[in-house]
Amino acid sequence: MKREVPPQSERLSPGAASASPARWHLDRIVAELRVSREETHSIRRDGEPRRAPSRDALETILNGLTEALFPRHYGQSDLDGENIDYFVGNTLSIVLDSLCDQIHRGAVFVGDELLPGFRREDAVELTRSFASQLPSVRGLLITDLRAAFVGDPAARNFPEILIGYPGMTAIIHHRLAHLLHRQNARLVARLMAEIAHARTGIDIHPGATIGSGFFIDHGTGVVIGETTIIGDNVRIYQAVTLGARHFPTDDEGNVIKGDARHPIVEDDVVIYAGATILGRITIGQGSTIGGNVWLTKDVPANSVVTQATARNIPAAP
Repeated sequence: MKREVPPQSERLSPGAASASPARWHLDRIVAELRVSREETHSIRRDGEPRRAPSRDALETILNGLTEALFPRHYGQSDLDGENIDYFVGNTLSIVLDSLCDQIHRGAVFVGDELLPGFRREDAVELTRSFASQLPSVRGLLITDLRAAFVGDPAARNFPEILIGYPGMTAIIHHRLAHLLHRQNARLVARLMAEIAHARTGIDIHPGATIGSGFFIDHGTGVVIGETTIIGDNVRIYQAVTLGARHFPTDDEGNVIKGDARHPIVEDDVVIYAGATILGRITIGQGSTIGGNVWLTKDVPANSVVTQATARNIPAAP
């Protein structure tokens, strides 16, 4: 079939459409955005422009840290006793240099009052402290790995859990982010947590304190708030929320930041799918919380709470 070509008078020269002055009214829109950005809705701090931490760089850092912690699972399968330490050392050298840069950028970008006058040397020291705790973090992660193996009858071996379970991925990311949060590198820690959230559907605030032997089965939709404290050997299932019941405010009505407002879950607790546990309440050691339960009151140790019995829990004193 012969293709019809429009007459010369109807053809547009290259760039003619983009050159049309009234097509998008860009001059007006750009000017209005400038007014919003600089005046009416400004969120910018005074001073020189600052570079935010790079989410892409932090993803690479998380991948590298995970490879260094578990080099034969996430790194290279052909590593042996002769070259594995070289791989781990080289990986850490690259990753920690990059992390140091991101920590510095994060502190300077937000001007965090927790890190006033933050310098490059401070970022180096913070990164050095973080790195020194990696062996302890790996030890904790092994307890999480074993808890998943014991707690899930479908789990056949450790490698399956380590590289295939979203709950394991989420807790690896959390334990790394939590270290940084404790050292007040909070923007970087929060971005790491959000990377884990995007990857797994599990939302753990980096401020949450989680003991050893922690297992999230299935995991999708789990939410764990900033001031949550979780003891040892706790198992939770998908769609569990450990959240805040209300948000305290000051005399002027502003939300008070950082108050303890999330649950305390003691050792050896199991929380089944869909349970919602809100406020600074305590779930006593050895308790079992059934699926879809809504809890805003303390639960004594060794309790079994289901939808039918939840209403009979006595109010906290």
